[in-house]
Amino acid sequence: MAHTRKLDRILRVRTLQLGLVRAEEARANERVVSETSLKNRIAQLAEGIAPAPSGGHAFSMIAAAHFRDRLQQSAEAADARLRVAEQGVERAANASREAKRDQSAIEKLLARADAEAAIKAIRAMESAPSVRKIRHDPC
Repeated sequence: MAHTRKLDRILRVRTLQLGLVRAEEARANERVVSETSLKNRIAQLAEGIAPAPSGGHAFSMIAAAHFRDRLQQSAEAADARLRVAEQGVERAANASREAKRDQSAIEKLLARADAEAAIKAIRAMESAPSVRKIRHDPC
């Protein structure tokens, strides 16, 4: 009985941990989506500022080159953040699998404890002396 209560308490903790780990996994997935959209937006901006022949001033060409350089730096930083976010998703997925495995193990232990308790109860009933009352119809 105490063993079952202890397993129930451990199961509640493991279920809570699983929920927290899954929430972290969802946040990691959201980070990847956010970083991917940022990377795509930077790529669109870089395409929009591509050099084009024009009769403009040299200053505007220098400004465009500077802007392209800054966009390139931002794209590289976005790539690095995306890689880190993808690694975070991988770690979160592994943690989620481990938490689920822990929870499943506790559930199996609980099921085994319940089965053992049922077998004990059946054996106790089998070994108990039979109490048989003879009942007669009212005379």
